[in-house]
Formats: sequence, structure tokens, C-alpha cells
Amino acid sequence: MSGAAHEPVLLKECIDALAIRPDGIYVDGTLGRAGHSREIARRLTSGTLIGIDRDESAIEAAEESLKGFGCRVILVKSNFDALASVLDGLGIEAADGMLFDLGVSSPQLDEAERGFSYSSDAPLDMRMDRSEPLTAREIVNEWDGGRIKDVLFRYGEERWSARIASAIVRRREKKPIETTTELAEIIKSAMPASALREKQHPAKRSFQALRIAVNDELGSIERMLDTAPDRLSVGGRLCVISFHSLEDRLVKQAIRKRENGCTCPKDFPVCVCGFRQTLRQVGGAVTPGTEELERNPRSRSARLRTAERI
Repeated sequence: MSGAAHEPVLLKECIDALAIRPDGIYVDGTLGRAGHSREIARRLTSGTLIGIDRDESAIEAAEESLKGFGCRVILVKSNFDALASVLDGLGIEAADGMLFDLGVSSPQLDEAERGFSYSSDAPLDMRMDRSEPLTAREIVNEWDGGRIKDVLFRYGEERWSARIASAIVRRREKKPIETTTELAEIIKSAMPASALREKQHPAKRSFQALRIAVNDELGSIERMLDTAPDRLSVGGRLCVISFHSLEDRLVKQAIRKRENGCTCPKDFPVCVCGFRQTLRQVGGAVTPGTEELERNPRSRSARLRTAERI
């Protein structure tokens, strides 16, 4: 996620947290427009950077922007939850650092035809990987109202989910809902006046929820967090940037589970449950500073967490 010039979020903080070694192996699991990757690659000599993205257009753009780094960079079209398979395919047992930026990239938001934004009129798509079959249009027009309500509440934490789902079902009975602005107006019409006075756009939470559902984002994050630490070398760093509470909660829980997951009663003198610590949290959550917020308002909800393999 980045600003108009595709500025990578928390760039300095990520580079510092990764503690890059010139001969190390690093993974940028959410390549995007390669802003983080360029800075990692610049610090490598004999090392390797593996860039992963499920969006073909991101891979194509990164091939151009990273071509000056030659064989130091390997690009792979895949979802980051397939990290283990990607590394196995490259014959790599462990990496020295991994970065995952869970936000939607600016190009995806700014390219109207992708359908991620409620601010531009576009077909209801929202797929990060356009080879996948499920779109936001299918969810909005074919899923039953109860299922839509659950998506809006669970993934968007939208307290007016029931009203919005009912409004969607009523409208689609007349004709299919086809565009982002059409859906945004339906959402807005379903919300009470008090909700419309909030600072954020009334459709923000619902669009977030639909994007997460279309791309199985939380499931992908859970699978990545379950496997990524095991593919880090001892001392390797795992850095994850999240953009809303659902993502951040998964990251916190995954680190905590590997840092202090002992289930023995507290009065036991020794651990007998078999827990073995594999991660150590490095510092607390890091958020953008004033200067970055001024340059890149889209970074305002970003939160970086770092853990080290032990």
C-alpha cells in the first residue's frame, strides 16, 4: 500500500527491522510495485531476494523496476501462503528475512477497472489474482443475504451489516448490481444519518470486507503465519505490515503462540506440554511518523510487527 508515487509504507523501519546481510536470502512476499524489494536488493551483494505476488501485473512491473539487480532477484507469481512450495521449488531451505505488506497496493486501488475503490466507477471485481473465478459481483448478486451480512460483519466489522445486506438483496431483485459506485450508493442509502457523519467513507468497511472475502485474505494470512517462521534461519526476521485490526490480531496471535505458547499450569516448575519457543518479538508495533503521514496519507493505519527466529 502506498501513495500516488507508489511509496512503500514504513520503508526505513522495514529495512532496519530486517537487519539485512549482504549475502543473505530474503523474501518479499507481497511484491506490489517493488518499493520494499528495491531497497532490500540494493543492500545485497552475493545474496538473493525472492519477490512473490499473486497479481500478474505486479510481477510484470517488478521485472522492469528490478532488472538492474540481475540474478540477485527471483520473481515468482504465487500467493504468499504458498511460501513453502515457492522455496522448495527454488531449492531454498531457509531465508534470513521475510517481509509481508498486507495492504492493497496503490496501483490496484488507482486502476479503476480493478474494482477495489468506492471512489471510481468500475465493474465489481476486487480480485488480486485475476485468474481466480470469484469476484465481488458474484458475492453481491448471488450469495444469500445472511451470508453477505456475515461477510460484512466479520471482515469489515460493519455494525450496520444487516441493513446493508438487506438493501443489497432488495436492489438486486430489480436488476443485478454491476459497479462499485452503484454498490457504494446502496450501502450509503442503508445507513442511518449518524453513520453518514463519520469521517470515513460509509462504504469503506463494506468494501474492505468484500475484498477480504474475494481474495480469502485472512485465510492466506493465517496459512502464511503458520509456515513462514519455520522457513526462517536462526536469527532471521519476520516483518509484517497490517492495515486493520483483523490482520494485526492474527499477526499478534501468531507471534505470541510461538513466543509463549506453553499450556502448562503456571504453578508447574517445568514445562511438560512440549512447547518450544521459535519466535521472539522484536520491539512493539511500529506506526508511520508525522512526515510519512503527510507524504502518504494512505499509510495512516499501517502497523509493523517484527519477530526473530530463535
